[in-house]
Amino acid sequence: MSNPLLRMETLPAFRAIEPDHVIPAIDQLLTENRREIERLVAEAGEAPTWDTLVAPLQRLENRLENAWSPVSHLNSVMNSPALREAYNACLPRLSDYSSWLSQHQGLYRAFRALADGEEYPRLSPARRKVIDDALRDFHLSGVDLPRESRDRLRAIDSRLSELTASFEENVLDATQSWRYPIHDESELAGLAESDRAMLAQNARDHELDAPWAATLDFPSVHAVLTHADDSALRERVYHAFVTRASDTGPHDSAYDNSTNMVEILRLRQEKAELTGFPRYAHRSLATKMAETPEQVEQFLADLARRARPQAERDRDELETFAREELGLDRLESPHVAWAAEKMRERRLGLSQEMLKPYFPAPQVVDGLFRLVQRLFGISLQPDPEVETWHDDVTFYRIYGPEGEERAGFYLDLYARRNKRGGAWMDVCRQRYARADGLQLPVAYMTCNSTPPVDGKPALFTHDEVITLFHEFGHGLHHMLTRVDEPEIAGINGVEWDAVELPSQFMENWCWEREPLDLFARHYETGDPMPEDLFQRLQGTRHFHAALQLLRQVEFSLFDMRLHDRDAPASADEILALLDEVRREVAVFIPPSYNRFPHGFAHIFAGGYAAGYYSYKWAEVLSADAFARFEEEGLFSREAGDAYLREILEAGASRPAAESFRAFRGREPQIDALLRHCGLEEAA
Repeated sequence: MSNPLLRMETLPAFRAIEPDHVIPAIDQLLTENRREIERLVAEAGEAPTWDTLVAPLQRLENRLENAWSPVSHLNSVMNSPALREAYNACLPRLSDYSSWLSQHQGLYRAFRALADGEEYPRLSPARRKVIDDALRDFHLSGVDLPRESRDRLRAIDSRLSELTASFEENVLDATQSWRYPIHDESELAGLAESDRAMLAQNARDHELDAPWAATLDFPSVHAVLTHADDSALRERVYHAFVTRASDTGPHDSAYDNSTNMVEILRLRQEKAELTGFPRYAHRSLATKMAETPEQVEQFLADLARRARPQAERDRDELETFAREELGLDRLESPHVAWAAEKMRERRLGLSQEMLKPYFPAPQVVDGLFRLVQRLFGISLQPDPEVETWHDDVTFYRIYGPEGEERAGFYLDLYARRNKRGGAWMDVCRQRYARADGLQLPVAYMTCNSTPPVDGKPALFTHDEVITLFHEFGHGLHHMLTRVDEPEIAGINGVEWDAVELPSQFMENWCWEREPLDLFARHYETGDPMPEDLFQRLQGTRHFHAALQLLRQVEFSLFDMRLHDRDAPASADEILALLDEVRREVAVFIPPSYNRFPHGFAHIFAGGYAAGYYSYKWAEVLSADAFARFEEEGLFSREAGDAYLREILEAGASRPAAESFRAFRGREPQIDALLRHCGLEEAA
């Protein structure tokens, strides 16, 4: 019990966890779980009950998840060679255990007997859904297949866990290994002081013999591609960024994800066929709201049809602007973001730099907390006594209206070395009604925002504010659940194409005057955002919205078609498919050296395979949900209480469509999404 990963009664002791703890802890728990599950099945007999079968199984799974969660998280936010080695060594072990569990004949028969038994009708709807979902997942895992096929599925799952980890590591390593020393200050023309300070910090962090350095961490990439007037610098950074982990670009070929992508897709196809599906896309949709790939493609095609005319107009205007006012005869990909920002500044009189002084990080966080307090009646308090993995990380506790503790979360806002890019919410602890008391839900809230520099507070772009609100929406979904069964509590078990509803819902508050007044104040003077600046911000909401929508449709169509056809024989086939999709829907075509798929971790290393469309699908739901607040008042407690009760607290205790109807009183409508994108006329 000296191993900190085996102390289950407290939150993780992050600073006590060493790489040497990982394998012994996971091996011990897997061995004990296997032994206990065999005993449970043997003792269940012909008439298992919830208390003799499911409850003990929940305890075992919760113990394993609580040990693995901090390991997986540290591998993402404090990566090191030793930790990575231990993490990777555990992946096949965990995959083999998961496959063994999902294909366990005795366990399946016990669940089947429980579902057919006398107790089942008397169980709560939530517990019946746990059993129903388990039986569905048994079938998806091939429990009915011959032993040879089950063994093959287990081998596939083990190999996929290795490949997806390798894919993500290659992206991280390619990102971390590249930097461009900048010696001549003239290359920094167009960059704000805060961006220059960030590039100076980059040079210090990497111990370079240069005053500044560009890296491939997103804040650095965004600053250069959006603001740097030096076209050569933009081209250099763009080329490095879009060729990460590929066969092109200035990266070590050891990071090339080409073979990973091909093998991942081949194994997914084989897995689908073994479990009775014609393509992996069909298997993926078995647990989603959408029913068929054709339905998804129709949905995406409809969005593209509505957006394309405006997107083409936006492109033509931007190309004209770039030619007439910026002197660019041809607008190529490395310069699109820069030209768009110049156009926004001149047409709308607004730049991200003008907004950043009104979004100091501490105020944004405080404003977010005040907003959710007004909407849902909760309060959030920091607890400095809880151990974290880095000095920049803060732990908070969430309390209900009566002062009862409901959840907790770790907030890790800033980009740094050895932390993977992007932003995410992940689970530290599930809500779980254990025999010894209620285990409260705890979340990891992770962003990669621009850090504080030179003693000044971090100043967020409006996009970074939106990202924080988005991830916190996921966190609220996880943390405010009232469901006590961990399999369907919070985000667990929610259909993948509905899981983005709460996150995208929160983004809407970043565009409204009343919520912004809670935190959008100048970091030096304390003055609120002037009305004319707010109106210009409003103008940017529709600025190139159609272009952004088409870009999401492009990614979603590529993902769905990639998983709805024979697995490719080479990375060239993957790139050819993306080119085909781009010719169909894109209005800007990237250069031939672009290797976007090689860094598309959402579908190759995350949970979005044949599911990336979920962002747009859920955006229809989230926009329509927010429309109720537009109708009743942005701070309507009646609407807030209903949203809390019917969406956040319900988790996956019922289908997402039922939860939406319970909140909205009707089926979802696309009108609000089109209005938010400025595309009402396209309806």
